[in-house]
Amino acid sequence: MEKGKGVMGSGGRRWGVDFSDNSTSRDIPDPPGFCRTSLDQDDSTLSRQKKDAESNWKAQKAWEVAQAPMKNLLMMGFMMWMAGSTVHLFSIGITFSALWQPISALQSVGKMFEPYKDNKVELLGPKLLFIALNLGGLALGVWKLNALGLLPTHTSDWVSSLAPAQEVEFSGGGVNLG
Repeated sequence: MEKGKGVMGSGGRRWGVDFSDNSTSRDIPDPPGFCRTSLDQDDSTLSRQKKDAESNWKAQKAWEVAQAPMKNLLMMGFMMWMAGSTVHLFSIGITFSALWQPISALQSVGKMFEPYKDNKVELLGPKLLFIALNLGGLALGVWKLNALGLLPTHTSDWVSSLAPAQEVEFSGGGVNLG
């Protein structure tokens, strides 16, 4: 006998399992935790439950995406506060970043919510919240531009032949023009 070769009898293979037997024998008890009724359930109810669970998951994730700009809004507000009110490179960079992030997010609203699009998932609420929070971030950036004095708010900012606008200070009972 050669090394590595099994002994073959007249019936073919030495070990073998015949899978052609289609009898359903229930002589063997079910293992613990196995429920035959789940196999006997209608496939449509299982698929419906699966679709409902997926729709609920998509709706929850859409709301999470919609609320994400709130974290960015708080962080950007803190960074602008830390940058101060003087015009220097860091404060200008933070301010333009605060303007650019909401603008780019507003341009990609459709792409942000594309994975959650479904007939059963209502995306109008999350999209409106996403847009509102990004508009709040844009307003924060515009406010910072105004606080830095970089927004042209007076006529003299546009026309060089006019005198600069005077700031009005209220002190005590009188008005000081300074």
